[in-house]
Amino acid sequence: MQRLPNFNYRSFFWKFATIVLIFAIDRASKIYLLNLHENGTEIDFYIFPFLNLFLIWNTGIGFGLFSFEADIYYQLTTTFIGIINLLIIYLIFNLKDIRKYFLLMILGGSLGNFFDRLYYLAVPDFIDFHIGEFHWFIFNIADVFISIGVLCLIFVEIFMKNINK
Repeated sequence: MQRLPNFNYRSFFWKFATIVLIFAIDRASKIYLLNLHENGTEIDFYIFPFLNLFLIWNTGIGFGLFSFEADIYYQLTTTFIGIINLLIIYLIFNLKDIRKYFLLMILGGSLGNFFDRLYYLAVPDFIDFHIGEFHWFIFNIADVFISIGVLCLIFVEIFMKNINK
């Protein structure tokens, strides 16, 4: 087997493994809750006074933003998310600094939600963080990874301007 010039197989393996691990954690959490739901368990129970699990189906993008009932808008949004995922893959393989690790987190989470959009035509969200009667958006594990990755990218861009120097 002939090797590609300048292709780092070890780096590719770790990037791929990171994406698969994040995807698997997200899928496992969703499958567990969906199985509970299918077996008649109502997904509405409290874990802590500020955190409960409550299953909803999200047809929008992150945190239920831009939810659409019309098929064409849903399909356009899904296509756009797929294009963004391809752009993230391109960036992961072309960045040589810490930002690629945050993009791996974003991609792993995004692929988890993208899979749901294609398979279920909606994304199951179930983590309900709240303070008293004020409820934040309901989200899932993929959204957690996406949010952490985005926050880390913002931090790097603001506070580490000379990252490549």
